[in-house]
Amino acid sequence: MAQTEKKGGLLRKSSASKKPLKEKVVLMYDEIFTTEDPSKCNPRFWEELFLMKVNLEYLEGKLEALDGEELMKIKDNINCLFQHCIQALGEEHPIRVVNALQTLCALIRGVHQKNKSTSGFDIINMLVGFDKAELCMKNLMESLDSLLCAEGSESLKSLCLKLLLCLVTVTDNISQNTILEYVMINSIFEAILQILSSPLSRREHGYDAVVLLALLVNYRKYESVNPYIVKLSIVDDEATLNGMGLVIAQALSEYNRQYKDKEEEHQTGFFSALTNMVGSMFIADADEKISVQTNEAILLALYEAVHLNRNFITVLAQSHPEMGLMTTPTSPVPMTPVTPLGTTPPSSDVISSAELPLDADVQTSNLLITFLKYSSIVMQDTKDEHRLHSGKLCLIILTCIAEDQYANAFLHDDNMNFRVNLHRMPMRHRKKAADKNLPCRPLVCAVLDLMVEFIVTHMMKEFPMDLYVRCIQIVHKLLCYQKKCRVRLHYTWRELWSALINLLKFLMSNETVLLAKHNIFTLALMVVNLFNMFITYGDTFLPTPSSYDELYYEIIRMHQNFDNLYSMVLRLSTNAGQWKEPASKVTHALVNIRAIINHFNPKIESYAAVNHISQLSEDQVLEVVRSNYDTLTLKLQDGLDQYERYSEQHKEAAFFKELVRSISINVRKNLAFNTLSQELLLKEFSTIS
Repeated sequence: MAQTEKKGGLLRKSSASKKPLKEKVVLMYDEIFTTEDPSKCNPRFWEELFLMKVNLEYLEGKLEALDGEELMKIKDNINCLFQHCIQALGEEHPIRVVNALQTLCALIRGVHQKNKSTSGFDIINMLVGFDKAELCMKNLMESLDSLLCAEGSESLKSLCLKLLLCLVTVTDNISQNTILEYVMINSIFEAILQILSSPLSRREHGYDAVVLLALLVNYRKYESVNPYIVKLSIVDDEATLNGMGLVIAQALSEYNRQYKDKEEEHQTGFFSALTNMVGSMFIADADEKISVQTNEAILLALYEAVHLNRNFITVLAQSHPEMGLMTTPTSPVPMTPVTPLGTTPPSSDVISSAELPLDADVQTSNLLITFLKYSSIVMQDTKDEHRLHSGKLCLIILTCIAEDQYANAFLHDDNMNFRVNLHRMPMRHRKKAADKNLPCRPLVCAVLDLMVEFIVTHMMKEFPMDLYVRCIQIVHKLLCYQKKCRVRLHYTWRELWSALINLLKFLMSNETVLLAKHNIFTLALMVVNLFNMFITYGDTFLPTPSSYDELYYEIIRMHQNFDNLYSMVLRLSTNAGQWKEPASKVTHALVNIRAIINHFNPKIESYAAVNHISQLSEDQVLEVVRSNYDTLTLKLQDGLDQYERYSEQHKEAAFFKELVRSISINVRKNLAFNTLSQELLLKEFSTIS
């Protein structure tokens, strides 16, 4: 007996020469794609259609194969199919509901593919018709809301979320997707919150729910009142906010774990053995191969939560055991293809706070620590465009955190000490720090470490000026809080001072190349003013008097760099070129640093001459500094502890528009056929009563 094969909706016998047979559902689709009403000859047509297993590939392909004129001819049948799908969502039989949801996905995607160049209005007209659009979309959204909130099948909820993601991402620029007006009017916000607040629903659907919410928040956010923005900003339910935090933490933890696995795999491989033999000259090249797809979608969700909802700040510090160290029960998750933007959901389930037993032997973590580790990986390599966007978004999130009074309170809390193992870029001139030697410190120390690490490791030809400016701004905002609240932080400030001086040195060494692309004086002024902040107010927030002495020692020891900077800005400020004004600002800002150098250098030289010492030790220089403070005169500089608060709409709108566009494209790519596979669904609903 010849073997029967199935391909593209065709049934055929491999040894037969007869015409191939089509599946019944395919024959029914063909009837829809005629100008006749398919229910004329068969009154039970629509009823029977939703009992058939959907052939997504055939249906979408059929829609895409038609030209615009042909599609308009069958518009009435497409509208009819769409309306019957919505009616089927209210059926008792789950098989009908499943098939209706999948048919809607195919219809939306197929019509979109055909109408890529047209507006959302044309897509609405093609799917439902203008005259019935409002009522149909209202019924659709109400049905989806009911299915998401019901205690029924988790598979159905999953399909509902897939359909909503399909609907939201039907256009690359979601703000041009007019269908979303109906999603704004008929809100599903409460349904999303319900998923996030329930441990079971969150495990199954948390990732899709969070990504969906992040996208909906970005619909025409600068042009009109977006109800999802308004509602997200006032959520105060602890279980919901914690649930959202756990979903984000799990996704970021998964990324961190994958990176760590690849790193370990790299170190134990043949290449690692080879580099051990010949030295570490190739270490940078070896590390560049460690690449895990970044996840901008989940990062956008974190940003919106931090930026819009002040109550979410508390979630950042919510303690739980290190997720990477825990073994959690997992359930099968549909596999999705990896995309350049990594919008693939994490492979392990999100765990609720109730499922997190605190063990004294397990390292305690929180969302902020997980995020800092993620940032330390992503910010290592900014040459790749996606990583550059991720790095920028990480710094924007940290900027929002650094401006928040409550966030600063727990960042600087001496009673909240953590061991944060940030990833450090392999560099030839430094050894890799041992994880076990990391001290437990307030979380702000890890933020400062991350900023120092970035400053030290990105002085390169393709200079990421924008990221450097954000980095220095974050440090400045943290110092402003410390000065205001007189927080004496026990931190290795010397590492920061050294990094800042080396940055100034780099700017001067590459003056010609950098000035062709950037206004380096903006950054130089910010760095100089950080030193002015330490000089003017350091006695109020540096941990000990000796720390203040060490600041002066570093300035004096590295005085040549400040002298060179002064010479450079003086030269440019006395010329009538484009850099005259920005360079002169740096000249004025250097007044106190130059006063310190000019005051102490002669004293040190005199001390060395009197005591017949050719080279003074650090202790001897510090002795000279301490004994000559009284005669030092400094100018009071205004506005050092002031800063401009972060504003998304005025400065970052273009960045977020492009970011959301790329996320939308990749979320749509992720909704591939296998994520909508019916195999699990049919097993779940194997009988129809």
